[in-house]
Amino acid sequence: MTTEGTDRKALFGRCRRLVIKVGSAVLTGPQGLNRVMIHRLSDQMAELRERLPELGIVVVSSGAVASGVRKLGLAERPRTIPQKQAAAAVGQGALMEAWEAAFEKYDLHVAQVLLTREDLAHRHRYLNARNTLETLLDWRILPIINENDTVVVEEIKFGDNDQLSALIAGLIGADLVINMTDTEGLYDCDPRLNPSANLIPVVHRVDSRLLACAAPRPGTVGTGGMRSKLNAARKCLASGIPMIIAPGRERDLLLRLFQGEPLGTLFLPRERLYQGKKVWLANLPKPAGNLTLDEGAVAALQRRGKSLLPIGVKAVHGTFGVGAPVRCLDPQGRVIGVGLTNYKSGEIDLIKGHRSEEIESIIGYRHSDEVIHRNNFVVISEGIEDFEGGSDA
Repeated sequence: MTTEGTDRKALFGRCRRLVIKVGSAVLTGPQGLNRVMIHRLSDQMAELRERLPELGIVVVSSGAVASGVRKLGLAERPRTIPQKQAAAAVGQGALMEAWEAAFEKYDLHVAQVLLTREDLAHRHRYLNARNTLETLLDWRILPIINENDTVVVEEIKFGDNDQLSALIAGLIGADLVINMTDTEGLYDCDPRLNPSANLIPVVHRVDSRLLACAAPRPGTVGTGGMRSKLNAARKCLASGIPMIIAPGRERDLLLRLFQGEPLGTLFLPRERLYQGKKVWLANLPKPAGNLTLDEGAVAALQRRGKSLLPIGVKAVHGTFGVGAPVRCLDPQGRVIGVGLTNYKSGEIDLIKGHRSEEIESIIGYRHSDEVIHRNNFVVISEGIEDFEGGSDA
């Protein structure tokens, strides 16, 4: 035995910050919001809090749109943004009321936190969100987080709550993410199409071969799908955070996981690629623009850890200001990293292809020799980019 069970028990025993993502397929049923399930989950979280007094739990809860659909008696899930916003507005109150009632019997307080991608794309708002969550956890309050579907538009969507849970994990420096869904975990092929599919117990790296195992299609009430969960998993791995995809409807799932039972698929990082500000940069929901670089600049950034100089920039895409986060692309259009710019987009467009000593003569001043300093740049390892997804709030 590789001490898989023992390793898991030790992993959970060291956990002090836990993010639990609960999908719509777990929280909703034919009659709408599954309040019995919410009470079962709150029972387990309360017991974990009692066993581990230092444990802080953050819940990323889907179910607002699905709850609103059932409450309104709609025949199918809304397809347009305004319809989803309306359904979420109706369902979000019921969702929070259910969580609050479930924890009230343990005299535990919950707090509603609604976020959009834009909230985490701006550094100061990112830090404000982190400070708020840190304060809630210090006060022993349990944050219930969801995407703010009542105001969100397509351009500022996270994509789904799988991605949101990974971003929140990086935001608070979580020790573990449990992604509760309606499947047993990750299989080597789609079990809905192939009965002989085998569950994969442990994953150390999410690559293109593993992605081929993932079923892209989501369930009926959520729209994330297994590919979205894998995308969230590799965000977590890059930040050194383990993640488990686990069967959310399994009885006493959380308690059994903390006892070391090998349920679901454990994504276990071998190394931490990013930390500090670079976690935010690597996981940016939506950079402000793109810079296309030549091969020399790509090699300098990727392999030699150098800064980006204006001579290596071939093209500027988008309009952005000083300090904006931008993606750097190779000549083939592939993302090689993300960094914070020292110049505005218009200025970079003027100085691109020129040497650093020419900057002042071109734009009238020279703030720095670099377009992006290496301390404000993070190399994106294979596959960190997002897949497209929908909301499963």
